[in-house]
Amino acid sequence: MDGSQNDELTSELRSKIIALEERNVRLMEDLQNAENDKRYADSELFKTQKELSKVRSELDRMRTPPLIIGTVKDVLPDGRVAIKSSTGPDFVVGVSTYCPIETLYEGARVTLNKQSFAIMSVLPSAIDPIVTGAEITDKPDITYDDIGGLKEQMIELREAVEDPLVRPELYAKVGIEPPKGVLLVGPPGTGKTLMAKAVANATDATFIRLVGSELVQKYIGEGARLVRELFELAKEKAPSIVFIDELDSVGAKRLDSTTSGDREVQRTLMQLLSELDGFTPMSNVKIIGATNRPDILDDALLRPGRFDRIVEIGLPDEDAREQIFDINIRHMSIDGEVSSKKLAEITDGESGAEIKSICTEAGMLAIRDGRDTVTMDDFLKAKEKVMEAGRNKVKQVPAYMFG
Repeated sequence: MDGSQNDELTSELRSKIIALEERNVRLMEDLQNAENDKRYADSELFKTQKELSKVRSELDRMRTPPLIIGTVKDVLPDGRVAIKSSTGPDFVVGVSTYCPIETLYEGARVTLNKQSFAIMSVLPSAIDPIVTGAEITDKPDITYDDIGGLKEQMIELREAVEDPLVRPELYAKVGIEPPKGVLLVGPPGTGKTLMAKAVANATDATFIRLVGSELVQKYIGEGARLVRELFELAKEKAPSIVFIDELDSVGAKRLDSTTSGDREVQRTLMQLLSELDGFTPMSNVKIIGATNRPDILDDALLRPGRFDRIVEIGLPDEDAREQIFDINIRHMSIDGEVSSKKLAEITDGESGAEIKSICTEAGMLAIRDGRDTVTMDDFLKAKEKVMEAGRNKVKQVPAYMFG
């Protein structure tokens, strides 16, 4: 075989090798694409299986029969429970293994199997957040020493609220029942809320404070439900003090009104009257109400047996004003010429809140002048400013308004 034939064979063999290498490259690319497709298919299969499992669990949940809500009336010695269902009648039922019988108590809300009526679980309390938010977890920092000029009123309040909670044996020995509730009556700024906070500070009772307007709700029955849950919370947290501020917003006289809003307020008032009658005077729940409009309160709210004691708090006299000035300036850096007695003489007709405002204004005047000591002149200027503001004073209508 000559050299030309060898060259042709070598060239042909080289071309075949190149073709095989190109084919191998294409096959490797196809393999890589196939592996990528497999990984994508596996991920899609995993996602689909996950969604299928979710749909199946949702379907199983929707196929689960609904549970009935009931209330425990009594736990019987044989382990069965007397309950009142939301459908109406009472039943004696068993308890499922999922619900320990130790968790059941009278008044507890439970779920019942629709077919066997067996108790499945205990539901949490359904008290509205408005009511639960009214509980003051920390003790108020107001003490009896922070209240001036209300010595007799504080004695009456402590006799009706603090003593029955702290020393109930005194009433038992005498053989009388303590008042159920106390109504604090007086102009704005005279210390009604301070008195309630001071009593709460002096006892270990739970302090629950709610403004009367919060009990007025938009929908029918909602206000009455809040009142009911308020007293349920008070009994649950006993010993407790319930303080309802601005009581006139929910306790006004019932009139022949035709508006639905007024009728709803009256329904809330009737629920409040019912709850005030619903516990004994010796219970560990005490009610304090406060209002500056006693003239518009409903007569049924004021009768003995509901608010047994009415404490009137008027504007402070001269001695009381001097005490209030002493309380407010005891932590202030004052000049030696400042006289609380002289300040009391020139602030006739001012309330305790206005006296506190005078002290604050005097301190601000000293800060404005770059001083760290408050002088008598600061107090006199602050007194003029506060009294000229005319808070709680009725201003004359300008003559040109209707001219």
